[in-house]
Amino acid sequence: QADQAMYQAKLAGKNRYHLFDAEQDRNVRGHHESLEHIRRGLEAREFVLHYQPKVNMRTGSVIGAEALIRWQHPERGLLAPIEFLPLIEGDDLVRRLGNWVIERALSQLETWQADGLNLQLSVNIAGQHLQSPGFVQALKEALQRHPGVAQQLELEVLETAALEDVVKTSRVIDECKTLGVHFSLDDFGTGYSSMSYLKHMPLDQLKIDKSFVDEILTDSTDSAIARTVVTLAENLGLEVVAEGVEQREQLELLVSIGCRAFQGYLFGKPAPLA
Repeated sequence: QADQAMYQAKLAGKNRYHLFDAEQDRNVRGHHESLEHIRRGLEAREFVLHYQPKVNMRTGSVIGAEALIRWQHPERGLLAPIEFLPLIEGDDLVRRLGNWVIERALSQLETWQADGLNLQLSVNIAGQHLQSPGFVQALKEALQRHPGVAQQLELEVLETAALEDVVKTSRVIDECKTLGVHFSLDDFGTGYSSMSYLKHMPLDQLKIDKSFVDEILTDSTDSAIARTVVTLAENLGLEVVAEGVEQREQLELLVSIGCRAFQGYLFGKPAPLA
């Protein structure tokens, strides 16, 4: 305990003292145990992907899906990402889990392609993972193991994560696009930055955040934001997808303002591959 207190004093800048905190110690130990459980779960192949369809209302067809990670915990059952992803922030598990998702997604794309299905599959990428050293090389090696499906892979990055370092994020996206991969900006409109970064970021798609879709029928501001995003995407030559669509009336309004691609419970919840 004295050693831990000394370590905290050093982290705080030295030339000071720090009192050992029993509660903090329990929290730290609990966090470390949680990380270890996640590592073991990854090694034991307890993680699975669920898929939520994306549909194009112009053609009336399924155009792809978003791959969403789940943890099939041996004791607690099926766990949603909110149960474990916040725990790994700042840890190398972000990179390891992200690489696993990409590998599984590419394998699935190969299977679909063999079955004659030309579908696009989206994968969420954490900002920490995207900007980590060696990301582009690791992606390149994964694509070499699964040749012929790069054009069907789409990486989704959160707007808030992209804005942390616009220059670096743009450079990484540029390098990834030379491999044939597509990029989407998720949760668009929720950030707190000038939209001027859009002209520097080589994106293919914008996603209208669910928070705007939820109240689009009753809140004129949300409706105006959705309309603006669609117009902006058209002017920039980008595709736009509205996520979180749950009601027929929401769909009809979004179609009326020019949106064509959708994702949400109205079309299907995230579900196992079968």
